[in-house]
Amino acid sequence: MNIESIARRWAETWSTGWPEKEIEAMVAFYAPNATYLSVPFREPDRGIEGVRGYLRREFEVESGIECWFATPIVDRDRAAIEWWASWVEGGEDLTLAGSTFLTFNDEGLITDHRDYWNQTNERRPPYEGWDPDTRERRG
Repeated sequence: MNIESIARRWAETWSTGWPEKEIEAMVAFYAPNATYLSVPFREPDRGIEGVRGYLRREFEVESGIECWFATPIVDRDRAAIEWWASWVEGGEDLTLAGSTFLTFNDEGLITDHRDYWNQTNERRPPYEGWDPDTRERRG
């Protein structure tokens, strides 16, 4: 199992899937018993239905999504991926800059997803040099 390859595919899928709201393409990476924690002080969403439900709720209120994902950093069964995203929510521009930490099982499926991020209430692209491997802007 090549976790680095899977983590790269996860980042690529999110970079195109988030603006297009391709829930099923994203959900395909998660194990049946996955936990998805987007905000550290809330209860995580659990299982594939939990991940699907989280994405549906968020995508319903987001529009004009642009996002960027850095090259994953992988250590054994874990990956860290820095990201940057802007969208409109409730008529207001938002930008979040954050990181996702993933843990994979022996089948290469995500069992634990944790996000940590900061936000500003304006649309702002990544700063110069944010990630030397940054892919083209998506959205």
